[in-house]
Amino acid sequence: MSATEGLGEWIMYDVVIKNGTVVDGSGAKSRVANVGIVGDRVVEVGECVSEASHVIDASGRLVTPGFVDIHTHLDAQLAWDPIGTVSCWHGVTSAVMGNCGVTFAPCKPEDRSFLAEVMESVEDIPAQAILEGLPWDWRTFGEYLDSYERMPKGLNVGGMVGHCSVRLMAMGDRAIDDHHASAEDIARMCDLVEESMEGGALGFSTSRTYLHQTPDGREVPGTWAHPEELLAIGEVMGRLGKGIFEAAVDNDRKSHGMVGVADRSVIDHEVKWMKELSVRTGRPVTFGFVQNRSDPTAWEYWLELVERANDDGALIYPQTTSRGIGVLFGVANRTPFDNCSPVWRALRSLSWQEKLKKLGDNSFKAQLVSDAAQTPSKLDLSGIYRLDSSRVDYEPDESETLIAHAEVRGVSPAEAFIDMALETEGRGLWNYPFLNFDFDAIQSKLKHPDVVLGIGDAGAHVGQIQDASQSTYFLTRWTRDSKTWDVEEAVKMLTSEGADLFGFKDRGTLREGSYADVNVIDFENLALHAPEFVYDFPNGAGRYVQKASGYDLTLVNGEVFMENGEHKGALAGRVIRS
Repeated sequence: MSATEGLGEWIMYDVVIKNGTVVDGSGAKSRVANVGIVGDRVVEVGECVSEASHVIDASGRLVTPGFVDIHTHLDAQLAWDPIGTVSCWHGVTSAVMGNCGVTFAPCKPEDRSFLAEVMESVEDIPAQAILEGLPWDWRTFGEYLDSYERMPKGLNVGGMVGHCSVRLMAMGDRAIDDHHASAEDIARMCDLVEESMEGGALGFSTSRTYLHQTPDGREVPGTWAHPEELLAIGEVMGRLGKGIFEAAVDNDRKSHGMVGVADRSVIDHEVKWMKELSVRTGRPVTFGFVQNRSDPTAWEYWLELVERANDDGALIYPQTTSRGIGVLFGVANRTPFDNCSPVWRALRSLSWQEKLKKLGDNSFKAQLVSDAAQTPSKLDLSGIYRLDSSRVDYEPDESETLIAHAEVRGVSPAEAFIDMALETEGRGLWNYPFLNFDFDAIQSKLKHPDVVLGIGDAGAHVGQIQDASQSTYFLTRWTRDSKTWDVEEAVKMLTSEGADLFGFKDRGTLREGSYADVNVIDFENLALHAPEFVYDFPNGAGRYVQKASGYDLTLVNGEVFMENGEHKGALAGRVIRS
């Protein structure tokens, strides 16, 4: 039945967005049209000649579906931040949680602290904020989603169930160190995954990278899981006929116990099990697909193997970013010189004003400069670029490196860093793109038909990285400014591609019957603001945020959610279940 059936010729719309250039998310050519909304649904894209309670004039604006972010770690944050900053400032209306194997359900009460600490260790989300911010009124994954149903929220959210929590529930203390799960262990894990999928999980996620560790330095549960364990879990989803398998893959390890070694055999191994899982179960697999400095051309080999696997019947969809994944440095939090001395590291514990006062003291400054000279930074300072209100630009520019600024000033890099911090009242920032640092490679990856846009990591790495603004960057740098993508294809990549991959019904497009998740965008004036460090997490914990200009309105389920970067009061978000 259509959304308008039984309403007759005349419709009283709740909302009409008129005269905008509709980019419907399907890839179809844009057109000037009106969008009529009744309740939470789009009922017409066309003339919409009847009356409406609320008319929005979108003349000269793009009207698009709300964006779908398939890789977030908002699992805890939405409990104390119901509008979902930073995502809400960048047109996102639906988000996928539970990535990279780290989730909070299923969970026994005695394991809550461990899961919170793992999330802090892996994703840099303060454990104390997690423990105090979440209600923890669940045991199963379905109950976790029920809890989210009860929370007020501005975004639509769904989540995958994570390997860490499943393994911990099934194996207890053996989950981390016992790499060889028994048949009974695997059967119990499969039961938990099936229970989670029946409770609404969008799929299953795992971490296989040594970079994801517990607070005591061990790899998180599931890192060393053998393929038969992964295949058994995949077969659960195959039997149910739903769900996606997501992995933070092993990207830089020669063999068990060896790290930091570029070895293409690792890639062979990872693609082999993903192919087998997908072919055997018919379920799609996605993984983080980035350029690594230890082997800058390995992405080409990854893509070659994925192409072959998909030609053989697999459904593997690597996901990558629209810009480099970069660590942010500034006196607000981490600096490039933290390894140089305890004095440098101690800056992090000071208040903003105390930091500025200390840095302005010539003797203290001299000590910092001396420490940095005696124990040089472990980072390549020639790869650190200015990124602040004076330069909101993510593309490497040799003239904007810390080394270049130091040479112009005739001082050491440490002294240049301090001086520029003082000149900006502590707000000056530097960006170190350590992954996906080559823009030609990014373009090649995103142009590939099997690759999807993701890894914005909203909610994660809050004191180090701020990449939740990927959607705005993609629309500005790659679409409007360089015209590498036309706007129809760009919007499709930000909306229906992600929605279709994760099985979101009636989201990601603007057409009759779709949920009314809508952006009204001043495309010509769309712009990123500089990242800022703020202290708005529970207990005053700090994080980086990043806003944008140009999003006139964002509607979620038919209600005006955001207007010009400000929350308008509606919290109409829903839980999306499989």
